[in-house]
Amino acid sequence: MTQRGGRPYEANPCYPPSGGRVAHGWDDLAATVRSGRCIVAVDGPAIANWDHLVQSLTAAMHRRARAAEFISTSRWTLAWERLKDATSSAELGDDPDFERLPSGDLGELVRAPGRLDVPEGTVLFVYGPGASLVPHDALWYADLPKRYAEAAVTAHGGLNLGQPQGTGPATTKRLFFVDWPLLDRHRDGLVGVLDQWVDMQSPHDPAFIDGATLRATLAQLSHRPFRTRPTFNTTPWGGHWAQEQLGHRPGAVNTALGYELIAPEAGVLVGLAGEPRVELPFQLLVASFPGPVLGSRAHTTFGSSFPIRFDYLDTVGGGNLSVHCHPREDYMRDVFGWPYTQHESYYVMVGSEDQDIFLGLREDADVGEFRERAHEAHGTGAPMEVTDYVSVLPATQHQLFLIPGGTPHGSGQGNVVLEVSATPYLYSLRFYDWLRRDSSGGLRPVHVDHAFKNLDTSRRGAAVQRDLVQAPRVDRQGAGWHEEVLGRLPEMFFEVRRLVLLPGAVAACDATSSFHVLNVVEGEGVIVEPFEGEPQSLMYAETMVVPAAVGRYRVRNVGLGRTRVVKALVP
Repeated sequence: MTQRGGRPYEANPCYPPSGGRVAHGWDDLAATVRSGRCIVAVDGPAIANWDHLVQSLTAAMHRRARAAEFISTSRWTLAWERLKDATSSAELGDDPDFERLPSGDLGELVRAPGRLDVPEGTVLFVYGPGASLVPHDALWYADLPKRYAEAAVTAHGGLNLGQPQGTGPATTKRLFFVDWPLLDRHRDGLVGVLDQWVDMQSPHDPAFIDGATLRATLAQLSHRPFRTRPTFNTTPWGGHWAQEQLGHRPGAVNTALGYELIAPEAGVLVGLAGEPRVELPFQLLVASFPGPVLGSRAHTTFGSSFPIRFDYLDTVGGGNLSVHCHPREDYMRDVFGWPYTQHESYYVMVGSEDQDIFLGLREDADVGEFRERAHEAHGTGAPMEVTDYVSVLPATQHQLFLIPGGTPHGSGQGNVVLEVSATPYLYSLRFYDWLRRDSSGGLRPVHVDHAFKNLDTSRRGAAVQRDLVQAPRVDRQGAGWHEEVLGRLPEMFFEVRRLVLLPGAVAACDATSSFHVLNVVEGEGVIVEPFEGEPQSLMYAETMVVPAAVGRYRVRNVGLGRTRVVKALVP
């Protein structure tokens, strides 16, 4: 791993709990159950290992000489075919990859009964997705981060929400677009009444915090700078920069996707050094304290949706990304069900004039011919020269490329791109994927019809260079530092800026009107110093959220050379 001075990249940033402690173990968890007859509802995602939870709690309650019974919410969940019908749209029901986000809630799928009869002296555990809908005396949430569900479904294991055993493999289509939105909406509504939050990542020794500590910790996080836990995934085009430079996942096939901050999947680790810790969903924090995290203006516009994401596209030693676009505003709303669309930008952290960024149409592109060739490649496997239609620009290091919805784009091989983008992140509509194969040997899916329905034909030739490849403009400055606007377009709700600091320089910033997201793209690192609260270090390639409640803060260069920090915000 390459060292850049200071401490290395921190893959597991962690923050202390507030007002309590992180406990662990099934016996300690069972000890929280009140005496006498009671009902404990244990809610959680479909991917949780419910069989193991039942076995472990049975043994723990037996050791405490307590009678325990268990009922799964599956007995009240709609039959699988009815559930699928209730959560499928007419337009996308047969689509192999996408589905419209459901507008309802989990209670429409889990028809919970009234108060259940419990024998005297017995503890009844009602467990599974929707358990909180059953009248209860105590409420737990047994969580597994979403990366576990994605890994299980991708490996043809696990089940979708409400899916019985023996009904075929689970699908990422339902996982991403049906299960997760429903489960998140349900979970976020429980935080104010939870008695225990249980982290099931170590199934034989779960970590947990009580509800009061959970709420106090979320409140504390909403008023301080913090990092979410990064995750790196592999894909067929992936490279090895994160392995070689950050020391991440050294034995993995590659580190193609670095999820630094993607609100629907990100988590915040909570615990003390050398002690157990729990991972709390970042979205749970935003839903609990949207005003302090987002700021009043962004909260009014986006509700409890954190609207900006940061992630890495690593193709160093890998291949070209697909050439794709993202939905335009009306298509995203009317077809997919998201209230805002997936505008993006590429900041080139590693690149050169000899590497490529695909962006926009060529001036002379024949869109009809492009469509024909894309359909032919998809239907017959015939290769196409996508650069006959899509512009190729040099991947100049530290250049920002703006990518509004509908703009064809992709990063070439040999680059590390920091994507600074809108939060929707699962809607890459591929025109062409270089006839690449997936892990099963089949052609990776493309979405030619969706892609051409969203293609913005005005993003071509000179207009691309003029509008989407902007020169930095100095907006603020002080002793040894300045702040530049790197990219801003009327149709894109966020803007990208960059702090440039000489050694020892200290820049003044203010997040009061909108949260900031920071990433050190050059140099050793900085110290982020709130006017109230503890300073936090942020080193090369790390990403930090500065909630609006932090207000004024300083960014101090701690390196021996120039440091550059990308900043994104909703102006």
